Amino acid sequence: FCRVDPYGFERPEDFDYASYEAFFSRYLVVLTRRAIKWSKLLKGKNSIQKTLKVKRYIRKGIPNEHRALVWMIVSGAQANMEQNPGYYHRLLEGEKNDKLVEAIKTDMNRTFPDNVKFRKNADPCLQHTLYNVLVAYGHHNKAVGYCQGMNFIAGYLILITKNEEESFWLLDALIGRILPDYYSPAMLGLKTDQEVLGELVKMKVPAVAELMERHGVMWTLVVSRWFICLFIDILPVETVLRIWDCLFYEGSKIIFRVALTLIKQHQAFILDATNFPDICDKFKQITKGTFVTECHSFMQKIFTDPGSLSMATINKLRETCREKVLSQG
Repeated sequence: FCRVDPYGFERPEDFDYASYEAFFSRYLVVLTRRAIKWSKLLKGKNSIQKTLKVKRYIRKGIPNEHRALVWMIVSGAQANMEQNPGYYHRLLEGEKNDKLVEAIKTDMNRTFPDNVKFRKNADPCLQHTLYNVLVAYGHHNKAVGYCQGMNFIAGYLILITKNEEESFWLLDALIGRILPDYYSPAMLGLKTDQEVLGELVKMKVPAVAELMERHGVMWTLVVSRWFICLFIDILPVETVLRIWDCLFYEGSKIIFRVALTLIKQHQAFILDATNFPDICDKFKQITKGTFVTECHSFMQKIFTDPGSLSMATINKLRETCREKVLSQG
């Protein structure tokens, strides 16, 4: 058995190799079939039109060999990179903000301690690449600078693209466009979206919303890391990458679909909780096990389980929830 997965993450002591092998042998068949379809679709081109067919393909998963390219194209990162040649390198060569640099350095060793590619003694060591991407981004987007959580997201982008500049532009797509105001100092967008999830749970899984209210558990306690880290270190790597495939194409509503599916699927389990710590513990449990490991069936469920969920609904909820957050502030 391999203690390290294909992305460099060490598997935990209690890793269930048997059920993973069973899943992966089935999933490999799916991946092979998808890879052939994607190769036909791309035919060596560097462009994709947004069509229903492409959306369907993306929901069924982008094969790893095409993932970086497809993310770059559908997120708009490719266009931005081509319109700003040399910009990334100029950011790295320019004047640096010492406080920003210090903050990023502090987090280097805390980023994926369980990943062999991010260790100091790795060759090549991805810490250096990660440092560059975060420093460049902090100087590119001064309103955000650097905040915790961004290191994990940039780290994942580096593992997939294996390219510093592409990782920078994808980070820009996520933070600048796809996720509304998650990483600004006040984290208004993040706080708002946690409230939005609460409202959606009221609509779609009312018993769980009622339980949370009865025990005074705030949503931010159980889901803030889901939003900040986009499910990194919460769900298995393959599953996170499948979620990101859709996130880059369809935008932030995917995060709500995933969260609602986790809650809805485990409704009975969550409702067994009888007190505050118990509820928090249940929310840790529901992100583990075969349901989330089987990424292919999991991704099918996120588009059926929560029912209809339009961007219009989310935007309307965001307006009212933002007011609420601001009034509490």
